[in-house]
Amino acid sequence: MSPAESAPAAAAEPPVDGAITQAGRDDTGSTAAAAVTANTGSAGATLDEVVLAQPRGFCAGVDRAIEIVERALARFGAPIHVRHEIVHNTYVVADLKAKGAIFIEDLDEVPPGATLVFSAHGVSKAVRAEAAARGFQVFDATCPLVTKVHVEVAKLAREGYEFIMIGHKGHPEVEGTMGQLTSGIHLVEDEADVSRVQLRDESRVAVVTQTTLSVDDTRAMLGAIKRRFPLVREPKQQDICYATQNRQDAVKLLAGGVDVVIVVGSPTSSNSNRLRELAERLGTPAYMIDNAGELQPAWLTGARRVGLTAGASAPELLVEKVIARLRELGALSVRKMGGVEEHIEFPLPLGLGDRAMAQAAADAAAAATARS
Repeated sequence: MSPAESAPAAAAEPPVDGAITQAGRDDTGSTAAAAVTANTGSAGATLDEVVLAQPRGFCAGVDRAIEIVERALARFGAPIHVRHEIVHNTYVVADLKAKGAIFIEDLDEVPPGATLVFSAHGVSKAVRAEAAARGFQVFDATCPLVTKVHVEVAKLAREGYEFIMIGHKGHPEVEGTMGQLTSGIHLVEDEADVSRVQLRDESRVAVVTQTTLSVDDTRAMLGAIKRRFPLVREPKQQDICYATQNRQDAVKLLAGGVDVVIVVGSPTSSNSNRLRELAERLGTPAYMIDNAGELQPAWLTGARRVGLTAGASAPELLVEKVIARLRELGALSVRKMGGVEEHIEFPLPLGLGDRAMAQAAADAAAAATARS
């Protein structure tokens, strides 16, 4: 099943009534927020227009992860066990549960001989080794950008480097990346954490980041690390999640020209939370909702123009439902911003590609014929 065929990935582009062109970029690669011109709201204003950020919603890693679970279900049948939520979105997880996926945190919950999928966030070496020892059939839905960070950590560790990781404690991606080593990797969430890091050799230290933080998120922290450890090896920019950066750039363009920003995303979604925080830092009230039912009319008081975006794990179907709700509340038009068009695709794991799926379908048909 392709991403376009799956329920979570739903949806044609919502009908729009015009376009807003994208501004130029500043010297950091960020989009200038001032590029959208707007009538700002006033106390007596009524809701007039919804402006859609571009890009928004699913990224290539999320598309791939969902498709891996759906193809595993199609080939092997339910249940398929998935370690952790495949992506951090309530709707996506509920949809896959309804199709036969079982989400677990501990491999003790997986029966012998089961098919197991690792989530898009990645897993530690210990989890990978345990799954192999238990003989599960494993399909790895780790985002390739996260896998790239894991490979880099392993390579530099062999060269004697220690690591400082910028990220959020308890996030599964952070746990997976730090779990590539048994020691020598230090998590920092703020500048105070940087001051407490103790290294064996300050000339052999490298920085890695949680991929969903983006260049902007990590810039201040990286500066603090460089002041403390001048010889630090900086992360490669291509290791940063392109989708997170693109969606944040779109919010920078969006926020200056609307009266309020609505972000579609689940509370557990790191990149969705960052979008809301970014809009607020730019001076625009912003709210994050899991679905259209959470939209509060009071948030729109005095607003003429509402900006709408979605985190990288939120399906377009949810955006469409929010648009419908905004129309009910009086929005007269929907306008899509100009922005980056993403065309990245990541390959599926062996055993779930088109050829393997076609062969499995042919084998099943032959077996059915033989039984009849």
